[in-house]
Amino acid sequence: MRKNSIKLIILAVVAILCILLYGFYDIKGGFDYAFPRRMMRVGAMIVTGFAIAYSTVVFQTITHNRILTPSVMGLDSMYEVVQTLIYFLAGSLSIWVLNQYLNFTASIVAMVLFALILYRFLFRADKHPIYLLLLIGMVIGTLLGSLVTFLQVLIDPVEYLSLQNRLFASFSNIKVELLYIATAILLLAFLYGYRILGQLDVMSLGRENAMNLGINYDKLVLNVLILSSVLIATSTALVGPITFFGLIVANLSYQFFSTYKHSILILGSGLMSVIALVGGQFIVEHLFEMRTTLSVIINFVGGIYFIYLLLKESRAAG
Repeated sequence: MRKNSIKLIILAVVAILCILLYGFYDIKGGFDYAFPRRMMRVGAMIVTGFAIAYSTVVFQTITHNRILTPSVMGLDSMYEVVQTLIYFLAGSLSIWVLNQYLNFTASIVAMVLFALILYRFLFRADKHPIYLLLLIGMVIGTLLGSLVTFLQVLIDPVEYLSLQNRLFASFSNIKVELLYIATAILLLAFLYGYRILGQLDVMSLGRENAMNLGINYDKLVLNVLILSSVLIATSTALVGPITFFGLIVANLSYQFFSTYKHSILILGSGLMSVIALVGGQFIVEHLFEMRTTLSVIINFVGGIYFIYLLLKESRAAG
């Protein structure tokens, strides 16, 4: 326990150093203009990082697998479907696009409803083996991706370019009002999440053991799935989809801390997320000079890591 506390302190110090480096390094122009804008991006990275970290860890707890994540199961694809449908049916000048609150709300509601459907047909009572769930998630993601591609072909080219700005994760143009809403949602979710940390530790023992220890398993799974969906939907609606990011930070947290305590795993993966996002954005802006985006790098690394985990899981099962 003491070793994990020291590790958390080290991660916190590294995260703070990354934030200070990103905030103060090579500020050009007026400090009063540039510094607040950078801190706005840092705020979005912190909210996004902790939301993805928490949602991924608890999602993997209820599915009892370290490969599945909300994004792998198609939640990010659902966000793309919602945005594409809005542009296809209403256009880029509609109130659903211009009003950030409406767009934000529509994305979150659609993604939470999608998660509830997944719970109803896939996760309830652990009826399906994990590789079937993974296969279904891949099929759903591919199906939704094909629908998005088909609709994008029919959209006006100018509106298609506008749509693309929403479908790639970006920390460059953060809307202040959305950041405030996302922060409030994150704090409310964490207030509830803090109360059930002990129950999550028990849930990691499995369905039957958890029920024998007095956990209302099905109800808690539903609540956790909704909580996870709200968090991943909030982060996606705020900055855009980052498919494999949760997979990376959650599994690194498991390996780094080697504990079942969700309080440590969630905080550790959250700090890792902040380090990766802030440090990665610093590299993108100052080393690559904005010739690429952070989401492209994360998805590239995450895709390779995802394949590695699949192969590792396959060898362990064999």
